[in-house]
Amino acid sequence: MDDEDVPSQWRIETERNYNTTDSDRELRYLTYRHESDDLRVKVAPASLEGDSHPGYALTATSYPGLELSETKPVRTVLTFDRCNRIALEFMQLFSARYDGPGTLEDALEYARRRTADHR
Repeated sequence: MDDEDVPSQWRIETERNYNTTDSDRELRYLTYRHESDDLRVKVAPASLEGDSHPGYALTATSYPGLELSETKPVRTVLTFDRCNRIALEFMQLFSARYDGPGTLEDALEYARRRTADHR
């Protein structure tokens, strides 16, 4: 992933590639953090999120690292590249609506609804 592709109000927080012991397929894990530090978006193998099917899950965590943090599923798709494209769209939608802590939940829900139907 290239920082140039990431919306301006976001940064890559973590990026990892790894192989599991039961497969030679490389898996990817990527998290983004909003400049406010109020939201983290994660693209990770669905199995890490507790899903029993293959693919990648997109999740959003409000107020990461705080006691009141909450992680919500956004979408699960088959490939990392598709999930990451949806994550980039989600981040743009969130940023367009977000205007500080009072609107975090509204912006999060708006972006979740819009990306849930993404084709």
